[in-house]
Amino acid sequence: MQVDAKVFNDTLYLSIVGELDENSANYARANLDNQLDINFYRQIIIDLSRLDFMDSTGIGVLIGRYKKMQQRGVPIYISNPSKQADKIFRMSALYDIMPKIN
Repeated sequence: MQVDAKVFNDTLYLSIVGELDENSANYARANLDNQLDINFYRQIIIDLSRLDFMDSTGIGVLIGRYKKMQQRGVPIYISNPSKQADKIFRMSALYDIMPKIN
């Protein structure tokens, strides 16, 4: 599990690599929170093209970051979801709160 981050024009771009599950949830949560707390961002775009696996714990990690950013008025968007991530986002209606963008 790895989280890559870069900032461009007040947008935080995050890329989650590997597996987001019970084993990596604490690491992912801490790493994502570190990135989210560094600065104020206009929006956040999470690239899931290299996410190999995500379970319900991983969904909880992302929803928690969504709620944190919602309090600040910062939207989160999902880009390039892997086939597995896309299926989970559709089944759990996560695209309703974190829209998919191209």
